[in-house]
Amino acid sequence: MTTVNYETDVVAWANEQAWLVRNKMFDLLDIEHIAEEIEDVGKSEQRELANRMTVLMAHLLKWQFQPERQGRSWQITIRNQRKAIQLHLKQVPSLKARLNDAEWLEIVWGDAIYQASKETRLDNFPETCPWLINEILSELWLPVAPK
Repeated sequence: MTTVNYETDVVAWANEQAWLVRNKMFDLLDIEHIAEEIEDVGKSEQRELANRMTVLMAHLLKWQFQPERQGRSWQITIRNQRKAIQLHLKQVPSLKARLNDAEWLEIVWGDAIYQASKETRLDNFPETCPWLINEILSELWLPVAPK
């Protein structure tokens, strides 16, 4: 049997590793690379949550700081991101802990500010997130423009 090199063709390697597992040929498995791939699955799920939260928070910032530009498009994006986040958390419940991780939220907030600043050319956003996580994810909540 030929073994496929992980570095050369990861898809062919993955197919071969799956075949080896299904055929209980455990002694031929590339354990180190399998462990890396399993860890990467978790990282990918975390990245998806972070990306969706960044888009959601950026749109909430735009909603709050550009009330004159509020429109259906932003509402749709906010609604869609909230739904996608809820679905993602339902499919991967262990990610809920991230929502209470201050360091993780700080990073996501920074990314949201960067994205909103780039799209609006504004630079007056709060340094730290002024909203509660349950507000951010609440189906009906939208931030109010500052006075």
